[in-house]
Amino acid sequence: MAGGGTKRRKRRLQLSKLYTLTCTKACFKPDHSQIGGPGFSRVVYCNEPDSPEIDSMNYCDNYVRTTKYTLATFLPKSLFEQFRRVANFYFLVTGILSFTPLAPYTAASAIAPLLFVIGATMVKEGVEDWRRKKQDIEVNNRKVKVHRGDGNFDSREWKTLSIGDIVKVEKNEFFPADLVLLSSSYEDAICYVETMNLDGETNLKVKQGLEVTSSLRDDNFKGFEAFVKCEDPNANLYSFVGTMELKGAKYPLSPQQLLLRDSKLRNTDFIFGAVIFTGHDTKVIQNSTGPPSKRSMIEKKMDKIIYLMFFMVVTMAFIGSVIFGVTTRDDFKNGVMKRWYLRPDSSSIFFDPKRAPMAAFYHFLTAVMLYSYFIPISLYVSIEIVKVLQSIFINQDIHMYYEEADKPARARTSNLNEELGQVDTILSDKTGTLTCNSMEFIKCSVAGTAYGRGVTEVEMAMGRRKGSFLVFQSNEDDVEYSKEAVAEESTVKGFNFRDERIMNGNWVTETHADVIQKFFRLLAVCHTVIPEVDEDTEKISYEAESPDEAAFVIAARELGFEFFNRTQTTISVRELDLVTGKRIERLYKVLNVLEFNSTRKRMSVIVQDEDGKLLLLCKGADNVMFERLSKNGREFEEETRDHVNEYADAGLRTLILAYRELDENEYKVFNERISEAKSSVSADREALIEEVTEMVEKDFILLGATAVEDKLQNGVPDCIDKLAQAGIKIWVLTGDKMETAINIGFSCSLLRQDMKQIIINLETPEIHLLEKTGEKNAIAKASKENVLSQIINGKSQLKYSELAIGCASVICCRSSPKQKALVTRLVKSGNGKTTLAIGDGANDVGMLQEADIGVGISGVEGMQAVMSSDIAIAQFRYLERLLLVHGHWCYRRISTMICYFFYKNITFGFTLFLYEAYTTFSSTPAYNDWFLSLYNVFFSSLPVIALGVFDQDVSARYCLKFPLLYQEGVQNVLFSWRRILGWMFNGFYSAVIIFFLCKSSLQSQAYNHDGKTLGREVLGGTMYTCIVWVVNLQMALAISYFTLIQHIVIWGSIVVWYFFIAVYGELPPRISTDAYRVFVEALAPSLSYWVITLFVVVSTLMPYFIYSAVQMRFFPMYHGMIQWLRYEGQCNDPEYCDMVRQRSIRPTTVGFTARLEAKKRSVRRSESDS
Repeated sequence: MAGGGTKRRKRRLQLSKLYTLTCTKACFKPDHSQIGGPGFSRVVYCNEPDSPEIDSMNYCDNYVRTTKYTLATFLPKSLFEQFRRVANFYFLVTGILSFTPLAPYTAASAIAPLLFVIGATMVKEGVEDWRRKKQDIEVNNRKVKVHRGDGNFDSREWKTLSIGDIVKVEKNEFFPADLVLLSSSYEDAICYVETMNLDGETNLKVKQGLEVTSSLRDDNFKGFEAFVKCEDPNANLYSFVGTMELKGAKYPLSPQQLLLRDSKLRNTDFIFGAVIFTGHDTKVIQNSTGPPSKRSMIEKKMDKIIYLMFFMVVTMAFIGSVIFGVTTRDDFKNGVMKRWYLRPDSSSIFFDPKRAPMAAFYHFLTAVMLYSYFIPISLYVSIEIVKVLQSIFINQDIHMYYEEADKPARARTSNLNEELGQVDTILSDKTGTLTCNSMEFIKCSVAGTAYGRGVTEVEMAMGRRKGSFLVFQSNEDDVEYSKEAVAEESTVKGFNFRDERIMNGNWVTETHADVIQKFFRLLAVCHTVIPEVDEDTEKISYEAESPDEAAFVIAARELGFEFFNRTQTTISVRELDLVTGKRIERLYKVLNVLEFNSTRKRMSVIVQDEDGKLLLLCKGADNVMFERLSKNGREFEEETRDHVNEYADAGLRTLILAYRELDENEYKVFNERISEAKSSVSADREALIEEVTEMVEKDFILLGATAVEDKLQNGVPDCIDKLAQAGIKIWVLTGDKMETAINIGFSCSLLRQDMKQIIINLETPEIHLLEKTGEKNAIAKASKENVLSQIINGKSQLKYSELAIGCASVICCRSSPKQKALVTRLVKSGNGKTTLAIGDGANDVGMLQEADIGVGISGVEGMQAVMSSDIAIAQFRYLERLLLVHGHWCYRRISTMICYFFYKNITFGFTLFLYEAYTTFSSTPAYNDWFLSLYNVFFSSLPVIALGVFDQDVSARYCLKFPLLYQEGVQNVLFSWRRILGWMFNGFYSAVIIFFLCKSSLQSQAYNHDGKTLGREVLGGTMYTCIVWVVNLQMALAISYFTLIQHIVIWGSIVVWYFFIAVYGELPPRISTDAYRVFVEALAPSLSYWVITLFVVVSTLMPYFIYSAVQMRFFPMYHGMIQWLRYEGQCNDPEYCDMVRQRSIRPTTVGFTARLEAKKRSVRRSESDS
């Protein structure tokens, strides 16, 4: 590679020889008859950029846009999004009404806060969309080589591609559009494709172009023209039907010739392709539907609170209007005016006794505007700001940074932060999520003898359950260690095998050395792995379609059978010769490869060795391999079956290895028939091929079995234990078979020996018989009856969902992606609690999107899960900190923040109501217009934002030490209606105390030394000052963790109020109106103003202070108990810590803590019995 990089060489393969079944002559199928009909009408003129027919097709260009807005749509769409919120729409209506004579304040003072809030939110939306725009620009401006018409290729941007263009994509580049493969650097037009961005799979796919175009190279395209008809754009990644017309002949196109956008070219120097679908017509974009709109439970509940506040506002306005109407009607009777200052004898309609009902209606509209201050206008924008800042803290948490892969945690949406603190059930994938998806060859059974002395994590867990000699236990902290597991760790990735009997060439002394030789020779030959040799170090690395394949080849190499070279028809292996005892090179001629698939469950190769023997080497699943053994090939069957069962119990993946010799005549017949079958153009071609392979894949001689381990990720058992202590239920949804999944459950402490297991499955003869008949209704009915009978036999009359949700843990085996999503929906709808799904592969996407919170693991199965998730982390163990620390903090902060918002607005708004009632509902506000407008914006909003970002009831260390603290969120005790209404009541009585104390203190007495009594502006200024002090000091009382920022914003808000009233009062009267020099001339010089402020503030806060002190001392919540432990220095006292843990609402049923408790109970029972 240029630039001094590591040079690699790779042997080119002729896949017509290697991939006999998968890369064969294309054939017409029934689907091709639909070409030209509905859904199959696309027409492409290849290499004809100036064709007039192309212009008339009006196909989309290759520019891809993922932004929410464009320059033209940003303003209308963003405004629509903002005013969809009922509170914002309410403020818009009151803002419009403020331009009418009905308004109790000026229009400017009503519109300014609304514009500020809407503007801030739109700026946030714009910034987020601009980030998406920059990503679009980067993708659309990527370069690719495009044929310019004269046999030469120029680099052009992706966005300029058109339908029919011929492009040249080079190794490790992404495909810029959906292409039809024409030719490649291999003679038979095959290429390797990595589809990780599409389906999350890391194994390489093999694609092959048509034979008629396989010889095309750069200089051949000058006169190349082809005509393609194919299906219309659709979202199906795995189907493609089309025909190519070239030189008067038609050729069928299938998915084998289709290269999808965002796939990557691997192990192939270059390919040439014709653009078929561009831009938003490509299959990957067709699949990229927007994620479902998720709203947290708190946000939904907040809407209900706002509706409640609307109801209160309308009710107060209605009551006030009725009283006002009655009072107005009686204002002028018999020439006597009760409210003479309103001049009812010559009043306008607003105070006209003759039109009292109309006056009451107008008053209702005015009151609705005046009482709008009950609704916190800055609530939404404040919460959005807080959530964004919380997300930044999650992203920056060094404790959730995975240094090995350089991957931090990433909150992809900030809408669900508080949901992280309310998770009731976790639904987890297994492979790649709980386990590493990094296969290691750890054991094998050869000739009936088990080899491999390593102990898997599952075996250690089994030893803990059974008290096996495999483990010894530390009484101090109940940590178990495997005596065998302390062996030196392997330095070879994929190989963790330890057994001196066959390592270092010692296998030659074993009784069945010839069988061992054939066993590892099969591992070195029977595969589709490609070797890559580093020319500087001569070290060999392997490119495999799956981690299992790589592990087998590496194991063979480490045990003396090194696969080092592959040509189009041969495989070269270095191995030890039994006769001479020397290391020699052997060449095996590859005649046929019978590929592995989910139906066959096996893979075979037919090779010819140097002695001319024809060998059929096969590896596959036990259920298909044992039945194919010959009578004389079953010598080690019983022992091998036992070993395979033991390996499955140990959580290992197993394959059976067998072989047979073919005579020349038998192979000749097979080769002729397989050639006929693969050349067939009939619809039953695949069935013909399967029939031919059945001819030879039989009468095997058993060699043994392999066992590879997919290890648990670091910290998984500890994480599960902490989550269980937090009261979170954990379900595992996996595609593995039941035995493997159960043993993984034991290894990560989801299951215990003393648990009662209820196993429900449909593996019955009756169900299998019905499946063969294909009667869907009968299958469904029988399945339901079968499940119900199993539940009843388990002595439970509950429904399946109720039974499952009531279990301590649930493991669902053999789950398809759709079934994972349906189970997630079942759990979510079954208990109405918050669900969290976590996975790492494309098969987990449905589950992640269905759950309330989707967490993607950025592992080795691609980025599809991460791209569909709400939060991305690198390891499962980080879920502990994400939920127990950040989740708890965010839940507590948002809950307290919302409650406080309504408290402070009720405190403020109810004084307006009380003052209006005091003035017989004359629609006169107690405060200056700008006092009203700026209350939520400047004088009380910053402290609540600081609380939402920085407050901590306990530190992260104590959150992790006492996981039961998390149950506050699971039980939603901090945002229950009791707590919400309690804060509202706090606001109401605070307003009552402030109003009546201020009114009574200033009523009927000289206000200053000049003997002046107070007016509305003085009473209003005094009450407003008291409110600013009370709501900010209330915040100080509610905060558990003070930072410098919180001190600044709390005391700063009070200082800003004094600064504002002083400066605003100095403005000309036409601006400051009734606040003109009120502070300087009336309030500040008066001693009673300062005394009343102090007295009222203390009186108002005293009830809350007393309530908090009593609750903290005698009825503490979880965080209160932990704060007491910390305060009294008893956090490390086991007795006190156990007392706190015993207060748990939900008992711990899984995890090693639950295992310890079960052991203690067992010991206590034994002692009591004795």
